[in-house]
Amino acid sequence: MQHKIKQERFIRMDIFITLLALEIMAYFYYGFRAVMIAGLCIIVSFVCEYFSIIAMKKKFTADDIGCITDGFIIALMMPPSVDYKIPVIACIFMNIAGKNIFGGRKNIIFSPAAVGYLFALTSWEKQILEYPNPFAKTELFDGSQKLVHSASYVFNTTGKLSITDYDIIMGNFAGPMGTVSILLLLITSFVLLFRRDISVGAFVGFIVGTLFMGLIAPVGENTFESLKYLIATNMTIYAAVFIVSDTRTAPRKLHFAFFYGIFIALTSYILLLTTGIENPAVIIAVLFAPVSLGFKNLENKIDKLIAEENAEAEAVEAIVTETRKLSNEISEEYEKSQEQISDIANEAIEEINRIDEMPEENMGSEIEIADKNVCDESDEEINSNIDDVNNQGDDLNKQD
Repeated sequence: MQHKIKQERFIRMDIFITLLALEIMAYFYYGFRAVMIAGLCIIVSFVCEYFSIIAMKKKFTADDIGCITDGFIIALMMPPSVDYKIPVIACIFMNIAGKNIFGGRKNIIFSPAAVGYLFALTSWEKQILEYPNPFAKTELFDGSQKLVHSASYVFNTTGKLSITDYDIIMGNFAGPMGTVSILLLLITSFVLLFRRDISVGAFVGFIVGTLFMGLIAPVGENTFESLKYLIATNMTIYAAVFIVSDTRTAPRKLHFAFFYGIFIALTSYILLLTTGIENPAVIIAVLFAPVSLGFKNLENKIDKLIAEENAEAEAVEAIVTETRKLSNEISEEYEKSQEQISDIANEAIEEINRIDEMPEENMGSEIEIADKNVCDESDEEINSNIDDVNNQGDDLNKQD
């Protein structure tokens, strides 16, 4: 149990470090307002988590500090021009309605960040889905500036984008401030996969499913260009790493997690083709929570059956071991008895051989000596009996 707790702490620490790298890139493109949004989300998430745990009469521990990563994830999904109150309210809703109402850290059903983002999206869609261009001046307390549609919106509605490969790699296009740095996101995904901080099965399943759908039903006319923009837009890599592959919500077993990721990818792509909605993977990840729960219940049943089979196998093995031990003990006793019988037989044979090897004169003398001894013993016994009778006669005469 202690090992699992430490492992969870390290996971949240690794994720926080990778998010910090994305935040540095956001600061490079949008200035200090990006840092302010992230700081507010982290503080609000921590405060909500603390008071929620106190309200549930539980003890706040170091493991609960992991809530700040959820706030960080929401912050990087926002445009740098967003009103401060929107990410703050999203974090409050995330911690209370998305996590602690179901039991908190140990019983997470939905991805908390996805729940908070979806709540903000349904409440303030226009502010969430309009963005400043990179390197545009973003005032710290004034978000009013020229805003444009994201590259995801343009790609989803037209199937085309006029962005160079260099700008795609570096994240130099309009979109959520932490989800467009493709090169940094790829490095982040490899690091977290290598350290087993995210679900490998869910990540691979989601990426494979997305690429498969992009091949058989490309958004644009050029299949290669369509795949490239499909990966770069709609928070595809960001959602794959921090939403779909969250170890708290994804199934534990590799194959179940793989199919879970594929289901989200296929459904998200269908939603993208039919509605043109931006960032569909975040929405579907929340709606597919029952699928993950179903997989987890199946995993628990399989684990229970395996545990029962192991218990039966251990019981059979214990019986076999005990039987072997008893059989060995019986074999040892039998061998000892055989050795004793063999020794007695050998002694008897030696005695017979000794007698057979003796000369006849010696045998006769030995027999005479033996007879004499027997006679002497008989005479002594007779004399003893006569003395007893005489003593008894004397006792009778005295009584008379």
